[in-house]
Amino acid sequence: MSDQKWVETYKCSLQSYSLEQLRHISEQGVWSLGQMYNHLILASLDYLDQVEMCAAAGEEQKLGKTEAGEHLYQLGGFPPIKIKLPDGPANSPSNTESIEDLMRGLDQVWQKIKEWEGKLDTINPNYKVKHAGFGWLNAQEWFALVDMHLRHHLCQKCELEEGYKH
Repeated sequence: MSDQKWVETYKCSLQSYSLEQLRHISEQGVWSLGQMYNHLILASLDYLDQVEMCAAAGEEQKLGKTEAGEHLYQLGGFPPIKIKLPDGPANSPSNTESIEDLMRGLDQVWQKIKEWEGKLDTINPNYKVKHAGFGWLNAQEWFALVDMHLRHHLCQKCELEEGYKH
């Protein structure tokens, strides 16, 4: 499964950073590696929580995805562009986490992935939870979003690594 590969990629890289590299901000408005990791962990855990909410929904939802949601799932991932999140506390990840904290977070993401991957086929695909930008997603779509999001941030990870080398 590709989710495992992505989580392992992030974990392996995380072990090679110093705390200074992890918290380095190259310029205003750009996240540090630590902030990117924090964002990945929190978003992945949120998406996996939505899988759980779908499983517990108990009521079918007839509404579907937005145009952006349809496009995302047709592509099978986020387009290779930078996406600027709106300013605000929810989109300002912590830059104070230790390497150990982030490693524990990635382990938690992996545990939840393993917990849900075997159960996805048993969840009614018409049980859905609304995503603010992509519309009504079922458990399988929320689960796929974890993989898409982890892959999307690989380019940012490389750019941020280059930023502390100079």
